[in-house]
Amino acid sequence: MSQKLLIAAGLLALAAPFAAQSQGNPEAARDKISMCVGCHEIPGYKTAFPVVYSVPMIYGQSAKYLEAALQAYRKGDRSHPSMRAIAGSLTDQDIADLAAYYGTN
Repeated sequence: MSQKLLIAAGLLALAAPFAAQSQGNPEAARDKISMCVGCHEIPGYKTAFPVVYSVPMIYGQSAKYLEAALQAYRKGDRSHPSMRAIAGSLTDQDIADLAAYYGTN
């Protein structure tokens, strides 16, 4: 195999995980936001479980940040019980759609 072909194959292998990433659709998220609005769309809202916690407003956050945060909750890397349960019910496409809806690029 030529050196150029090996380099091209290596670059394709590195790019494969990014090509498989879901593309977010903010319109599709409109059917998925019901679990978010009760906390994240109420200015100054505080949740009382498991402790009193000021819920962040998520409109305008970076879509990449929101996607990474939801993935981390789903994996258990973030510990808020309600968010872990919600994120655990989401598919990769759901997460991408929600990040596109609430986030900015």
